[in-house]
Amino acid sequence: MGFVLAFLEFAELPRLTPQPLELALSMRTERDAGERRDLEQRGWRIRHAREVAASPESYQSYLQQSRGEFSCAKRSCMKFRNAWVSDRTLCYLASGKPVVVQDTGPSAFLPNGEGMFRFSTPQQAAEALAAINADYQRHCRAARELAETCFDAKQVVEEILSRALNDVPAGVKA
Repeated sequence: MGFVLAFLEFAELPRLTPQPLELALSMRTERDAGERRDLEQRGWRIRHAREVAASPESYQSYLQQSRGEFSCAKRSCMKFRNAWVSDRTLCYLASGKPVVVQDTGPSAFLPNGEGMFRFSTPQQAAEALAAINADYQRHCRAARELAETCFDAKQVVEEILSRALNDVPAGVKA
């Protein structure tokens, strides 16, 4: 139920876009089955998470065969407003797949509108899907470039070390 509560605001998204949308969910209880039926009636395709993430290889394959990611954030991420990005989103970007992710706060470096689209309303999410579909290859290239420029471990560590070493007070050996 927790997932559905955080997601309900966007449950109608399939009715706002011709883009087929799929959710991979872990469903175990009868209540989960009812929620699944409700989401399917709203236009979502539902896959069991075990099908798509049974192994690292199957998970990677699922991401790489996807058109891209649509993702809502947990309520805690929305509360902190810290521009949080999930590891799953990074996997999509690294695979050259555009992402449509809930806006989790202001960011000085996260783009919006090329490879990554950040949304706050269902209408914004639908508009992002339309923009991606209008020039899918460009957004795929931008997604990969974003992964390489903003999230590459070597570059991130280099930036952290550079800032740390440049901010060392005078007289202190680094």
